[in-house]
Amino acid sequence: MTHSISKTKPGKRRKRMLFLYLPLLLLVVLLFCAGRFLPLSEVPRQADVIIILSGGGGRVEQGVKLYQEGYARQLLLSNSEEITGPAGDMRETALSLGVPEGAILTEDAAESTYQNAQLTLPIMKQHGFKSAIVVSSDFHMRRVKFIFDHVYNKSGIALTYIGAESGYDAKAWWGDRYSRETTFNEYIKMIGNAFGYNGPEAKSSLEQIKRWFRR
Repeated sequence: MTHSISKTKPGKRRKRMLFLYLPLLLLVVLLFCAGRFLPLSEVPRQADVIIILSGGGGRVEQGVKLYQEGYARQLLLSNSEEITGPAGDMRETALSLGVPEGAILTEDAAESTYQNAQLTLPIMKQHGFKSAIVVSSDFHMRRVKFIFDHVYNKSGIALTYIGAESGYDAKAWWGDRYSRETTFNEYIKMIGNAFGYNGPEAKSSLEQIKRWFRR
């Protein structure tokens, strides 16, 4: 009796292997590039004011540097009462770096990036500002741009985004605890923002998600 043995052609085998491993390969590439996507820093250009967001070291210093280089004549500090360094809060830090008091505007109520945008917009309109440089930590800038572009949409105000160095390792974000946690936090917050979770309630949800992963 003759038995026929079916053999898979090499071309079909290669296609099968490709479909099997392609999703895994794409996942590896996405994870590898996850850190590189977060930082964003545009070329600085002349503006009416520099908006500096609270929440991380180096932000006030970066904003003051741009001020001293002549890119704007005023600073707008969002959540200015937050302590940022040895000099004290954001306002005191800016003053210690040589910014005159008359060049500093403040708002003191923001508790999230969304509220940074939401609460600075009326101040921008009140002073007739038509452009601003927005400063935050480098890893934070992709989400800052997403939120500010949404809140400032149709305001007629032109925004430029500049990141301040934070020690975040965008190329090898998995290599140290700070960069790993920062990457995780930013993507969770970004997803939450995309689905309409903003403000303090978004931070509460993030903490809940963190607890789930730690179990």
